[in-house]
Amino acid sequence: MERAVVRCVPSEPKLTISFTLDGSQRQMQRDQTEQLGRVLARIATNATKGKSKAKKSKKNRCEQTAATETVVGLYYKDEAVAEDAFNSEAWLDGSVLHVGERRYRVERNPPTFITVELPASLLAGFPVCPKVELEFGQLEHCAFQWFKEVRPNAGVEGPEDCWVEAGNERVFIPRNLDIGLHIKLKCTPGSGDRYGVSRELLSAGPVQAGPGVCTFDQRHVYTSRLTGGGTVRTVSYNILADIYAQTELSKNVLYPYCAPYALDIDYRQSLIKKELSGYNADIICLQEVDKSVFADSLVPALDAYGMEGLFKVKDKQHEGLATFYRRSRFKLLAQHDVKLSDALVSDPLHRDLLSKITDGSPAAKEKALQRSTSLQVTVLHDVNDPSRLICVANTHLYWHPKGGNIRLVQAAISLRHIQQVAMELYEHIPVIFAGDFNSTPSSGLYEFVTKGEIAESHEDWLSNGPEEQCSMSLSHALKLSSACGEPAYTNYVAGYRGCLDYIFVDSSALSIEQVIPLPSHEEVTAHQALPSLSCRNISTRFCFNSVVCLDSHDSLRKDDFPGVVGGQRTIVLHTSDSCGPGDDGPRDTTLCEQRNRPPLQPLLAASPGRR
Repeated sequence: MERAVVRCVPSEPKLTISFTLDGSQRQMQRDQTEQLGRVLARIATNATKGKSKAKKSKKNRCEQTAATETVVGLYYKDEAVAEDAFNSEAWLDGSVLHVGERRYRVERNPPTFITVELPASLLAGFPVCPKVELEFGQLEHCAFQWFKEVRPNAGVEGPEDCWVEAGNERVFIPRNLDIGLHIKLKCTPGSGDRYGVSRELLSAGPVQAGPGVCTFDQRHVYTSRLTGGGTVRTVSYNILADIYAQTELSKNVLYPYCAPYALDIDYRQSLIKKELSGYNADIICLQEVDKSVFADSLVPALDAYGMEGLFKVKDKQHEGLATFYRRSRFKLLAQHDVKLSDALVSDPLHRDLLSKITDGSPAAKEKALQRSTSLQVTVLHDVNDPSRLICVANTHLYWHPKGGNIRLVQAAISLRHIQQVAMELYEHIPVIFAGDFNSTPSSGLYEFVTKGEIAESHEDWLSNGPEEQCSMSLSHALKLSSACGEPAYTNYVAGYRGCLDYIFVDSSALSIEQVIPLPSHEEVTAHQALPSLSCRNISTRFCFNSVVCLDSHDSLRKDDFPGVVGGQRTIVLHTSDSCGPGDDGPRDTTLCEQRNRPPLQPLLAASPGRR
């Protein structure tokens, strides 16, 4: 029996009826409050017209219509549905539409794909995941069948037997043997034991050769499994927004050593999806995320690996911050995102700060208020124990080399907001504060964050000259330390290298257990700087990873967590956003020896006295 698909949503005034008639797909939009008889009459008219083979005289046409008029009816459980019933009540799931001799099973609100798309670029060895928007269904109940051509271009316009099945999972990873072959996906929407209409998609091009071994492949050795017990692996990464990578300044001045294809967003998306999925993270904080990359690439890919994503876009920008968390570990309790300039003006929490900057330097105030910088603050709770909470903050501060004074103001707003969330709205929950801070370890910002105060006399208040001097003493109550210490650099481009990115952790509650090996200085500089081909890196940065436990300080049981000593919570930190000589952190001796590098000393040891 053929299908007649009815979409009827109570909040919408119209319903849609879709079915095939005389070889054509018919789609009718009708008022939900319209009587069924009018719809049936319209279907009868369309069916009768389809039978007409030639024009006839008016008299003959009337005679022909009387003789061949199609009988149309709707039946439910073998009984005719009353023609004066409203459409919303008449078209029940399982009813049968009769159009002459044809029968259609009515499927009301079956699982349906609103959108299903394949990525533009397919690389051998890199995961391929369709972008899917689903209505009346659940992704976990959908069916996916992947096919590849039997030989290059055989299936593009060839028969069905030119394809061979290659996989049946939501994520498909082409092999080197698939290079040059097109890929086809047949996907069927599902909800429980109900299935909707299948869709078939053909890749825009054949599978291309991947870049080979990537530097993050070595780091994935340490993250091949999900975390267990009370530890939580966290990643922070500035992934370089496409709107910045494709400018003439980027191509000709900042990254002239980087091949154009390696800056292309389709190519870079394939790399970042493989890198992030391989970390098996529980929390991911990303900066410089294009809106389209978040929605069309990262959400589908990371969702397939069990992660939920949140996005905070910059005002009047096409990029922003993204935080992902693993659904098997966390549920979202609340979001407390803010635009820093708005908070400075409107939040009474910052009234004294606004007054000081106004009195100190109108020019600095104006610059601070012009910034679209945001702070993404997410409060999560453990899925198995809602009393276990954690506050995850993510930001990307002002970039200008002479903007140290503005970054101090931004940091003050951020820390006050985080402190209010973690210590006042909730009862002293642990904090992870990650992001691109555009500040070196010698900066006032780093001193302010890690020492809890900054003096009015600090030189960074004069970073852009006397006109923007807005000196003030600031302090905060959070006990934050850099989980990765102070590596030589996290940013390496032609003409500049420096440590600008951090994961700051609550040192009163969390400690570091390990740091993953990082790319060697030789790997980073093999093609001059980042992004590069040798380092197989999508950004000018490397990527941070960390793990925390969620037990309250009072209820923590030592036996629950192997890395905990003396009742202290543990953060297992895997760092890959910093690299080069001078890195700190425990490393696996075997892998370091394989790479002809000595293991480094522990950055932070889990000990009873460490705070």
